[in-house]
Amino acid sequence: MENPLHHFEVHNVIPIHVGGVDLSISNAVIAMWVGLVLIGSMFVLPAKQGLSLIPSRLQNVLEITMEFIRGMVYEFIGEEEGKKYVPFIASLFLFVLACNLIGMIPHSYTITCQIVVTGVFALGIFIMTLVIGFSKHGLHFLGILVPPGIPKVLIPLMIPIEIISMVARPISLSVRLFANMTAGHTILAVLFGLTLMSSLAIGWLPFGFTIAINGLEIAIAFIQAYIFTILTCVYIGDVINLH
Repeated sequence: MENPLHHFEVHNVIPIHVGGVDLSISNAVIAMWVGLVLIGSMFVLPAKQGLSLIPSRLQNVLEITMEFIRGMVYEFIGEEEGKKYVPFIASLFLFVLACNLIGMIPHSYTITCQIVVTGVFALGIFIMTLVIGFSKHGLHFLGILVPPGIPKVLIPLMIPIEIISMVARPISLSVRLFANMTAGHTILAVLFGLTLMSSLAIGWLPFGFTIAINGLEIAIAFIQAYIFTILTCVYIGDVINLH
């Protein structure tokens, strides 16, 4: 049976080398470009058609999506502070979701199955929360390391624990998305391989599981994009509102 991890490999589609620097366009880059085009089209097409009080199907989907994201942002960040973060959160949610769903297409590439990619996303969000916290609260932002109501004698113990907790955020954020998407695609590849290797008499069994898990993977693509986004909202809300 073919290696079930082969579809996670990055390989160059268009080799480009300039001055000894590898600028080749890989399957991962193409997957990200496709995701960006899909997201851009989702906003550009209704704008070109003209927004209407009686929305088209695409406009209706866009309005429902933005209302859902706006409600999520307002819940965890607050309406007044959250308005400025709605575009960022919407872009993050839609991009992660697009990358997850693109990976469901046969012979495509799942960019969120790369720990480097999810790690960069999570690290960027972590750094952004620190910048937001210090810009809004100054050095008082360090008070996030001291939970409210804690006895003073426990402060030296709690500060290292809170630092570890904060540092663990980007790690857990990146690993959660990477692990879930990788595990699902690996199971699908193994089951499909078993289907090809099995006789006609029993081949329907792994094939049936493949169809069922494929539907589950589509649901997981939405759920993981939602979890990644909602945790981002929680982290931003924490540094804005402190405790």
